[in-house]
Amino acid sequence: LKQVFNKDKTFRPKRKFEPGTQRFELHKRAQASLNSGVDLKAAVQLPSGEDQNDWVAVHVVDFFNRINLIYGTICEFCTERTCPVMSGGPKYEYRWQDDMKYKKPTALPAPQYMNLLMDWIEVQINNEDIFPTSVGKYKEEVL
Repeated sequence: LKQVFNKDKTFRPKRKFEPGTQRFELHKRAQASLNSGVDLKAAVQLPSGEDQNDWVAVHVVDFFNRINLIYGTICEFCTERTCPVMSGGPKYEYRWQDDMKYKKPTALPAPQYMNLLMDWIEVQINNEDIFPTSVGKYKEEVL
């Protein structure tokens, strides 16, 4: 079990919201509603008076953290040898393209694909132009 929870091996650091900020308060509200057994549709509805972009940003970061946790528990079992293809079952193969190193869609082993994907998502979440940390500072083109 210690191997599964080795932070250096399987997990990325959890993204956190600064205590005392409006996003932190939104995060606490989202967690409370999701953990209370409430109707899921009601739990994700925009609270009255809150900015929709801030609410979505909180849920995107929470979703990333949850996916990261799930992936961290299985990544040691999916190696380049055991998972040579990133696929969604026998009918679908995912190929990586980032227009930098991988200019064309490229077949990669699942662990390599997932590491590139998680890195890419983390860059997006940390991009102030996409996810500004100051509440209510979204640009019109992001909408």
